Amino acid sequence: MNSRRRFLGQVAGGIGGLAALPETVLGANERIRFGIIGYGARGEAIVRDALNCPNTEFRAVCDIYTEQREKAKSVAPAVQTFIDHRLMLEDKDLDAVLIATPQHLHCQHFVDAIEAGKHVYQEKTMAFTVEHAKRMRAAYEPVRTKQIVQVGHQSCSSGHVTDAKNFLTGGKLGKITAIDATMYRNTPHGKPQWSRMPQPGMNAENIVWNKFLGESPKIPFDANRYLNWRFFWDYSGGNVYENMCHQLAFWYKILDLKIPQAVTMTGGLYLWKDGREVPDTMNVAMTQPEEMLFSWISGFGNASLGSTEQVLGTDGTILRGPRIRYLPEKVNLPAGVALTGETSSSPSAHMSNFMDAIREGKEINCPFDLGFRVSIACRMAVDSYRQGRTMRWDAAREEIV
Repeated sequence: MNSRRRFLGQVAGGIGGLAALPETVLGANERIRFGIIGYGARGEAIVRDALNCPNTEFRAVCDIYTEQREKAKSVAPAVQTFIDHRLMLEDKDLDAVLIATPQHLHCQHFVDAIEAGKHVYQEKTMAFTVEHAKRMRAAYEPVRTKQIVQVGHQSCSSGHVTDAKNFLTGGKLGKITAIDATMYRNTPHGKPQWSRMPQPGMNAENIVWNKFLGESPKIPFDANRYLNWRFFWDYSGGNVYENMCHQLAFWYKILDLKIPQAVTMTGGLYLWKDGREVPDTMNVAMTQPEEMLFSWISGFGNASLGSTEQVLGTDGTILRGPRIRYLPEKVNLPAGVALTGETSSSPSAHMSNFMDAIREGKEINCPFDLGFRVSIACRMAVDSYRQGRTMRWDAAREEIV
């Protein structure tokens, strides 16, 4: 703990009637020292977002692969490197931790970071299973007034949030009964979506395999599973966890939607027969307790429909893609006028919100509770696909049945 924080704690503790400030309280102009667990492509991207925020320091990196730790030094030559995240978390001057590991490892890294007293930026999807979500909640609940958690659904900090809320004012949509969402991509022939080629240095000497496996089944070292973990159910929820989660998070935030009552997912491996287990084409139907159907269709064989959402109300429609627009339903709003969103935001807005919340106590844009609900919805979809049946949410027991 640096001298400023020590001084603040001594002053608060020595004045009658004032509670001692938590060690994690920072002054408005104080530097935020952060570390990251998991320095892959996504990890590097959010580190750069954090460095784009004023007065931040990239202090520590933890990764199980030697090359990734060395790569971090090109961004911050003096960065401290760790193989074991628990050793990194012992640094008392580390204010915040970014977590960008594969999804099956989120829970352990999150819980350890919270218990070490750190603020946490947790990449999506927040929790891999219902059990993980509950463990994460149990760790965070006692300290939620002291430590900041931001879940990495970046659209929750976009200008579209302001525009969507404006479109919803004054009853312009009427009764919303459905949200139809798409997420389509395409790649050249012979270049499967997500696929990466293992490099010669990816071997058991340079990768701490048991730390990658975590709580997943123990198997011999496999460079393909390490690099292409998104292909395998042991470590990934497929495109549900990669992209559906983002589209859910945006509208769960805007409309304050609860965990679905029932979820049905169908689809299959229709295109990429490359050893992956997760589907490349899928359809998810979520029955919301708000009397609304949220439908999500995704595939990796055609990009013409892109990534879009249509919020369908009796009096109007919100259409969201690269732009966000409102169109009135003339049958019920004959005098309604079309609107186009105009609120801009920076690429680093989500990380900036996280840093501002640490320094200034600003409201977080994607809080833990939102990440929790999205995680459960995503797990229900994956379980439905794998079990071939509709999954239902028992809200009283907090279990998928």
